Amino acid sequence: MALPKTLKDEKIVDNWTMVIGGGQEKADYVFDIVQKLLEANQAPGVKWELGEVTPSFFKGLFGRKRDFLLVTNEAFKEYKMYIGARDYGTNLDVQWFLACEPGFFQRLGDKMDQAVGMISMLDIFAQQDLRAYVTVVHHCLLNAVDALLDDLGQDKSKVNRQSKGFLEVW
Repeated sequence: MALPKTLKDEKIVDNWTMVIGGGQEKADYVFDIVQKLLEANQAPGVKWELGEVTPSFFKGLFGRKRDFLLVTNEAFKEYKMYIGARDYGTNLDVQWFLACEPGFFQRLGDKMDQAVGMISMLDIFAQQDLRAYVTVVHHCLLNAVDALLDDLGQDKSKVNRQSKGFLEVW
């Protein structure tokens, strides 16, 4: 069995979340739809895998882990997207996190400033490609959420479609 991936809070540069009432036991449904949509989008260099994520190595040893769909882009190895879906009572808690995982020499200094600085240091075409990558993944999850809300007979017009971080994805 593979070790879980570690995701630390200080690496998160953008995120989106939603809690779906009555959506318990639908995490696999969301993961399946997102994977099909990612495949259909054929975004260049984008790959994904389902696996366990933990907030730290030691917490992972004590069982603190959750399933996430890890989405990567070959052109942006330091930017990884983590898509989560988990039961929260009778609800389904759905989210994505964009994490910046800088290399060894880029790890000096404040983590958030580094991550934001790394984005601003990209040339305009690279910034455009990074935003397209994140936006495509974001829309795949939104479309999966919309499909689940349709199945549950719920109003999808109230879904907040904007992310909450540096990129402010719509």
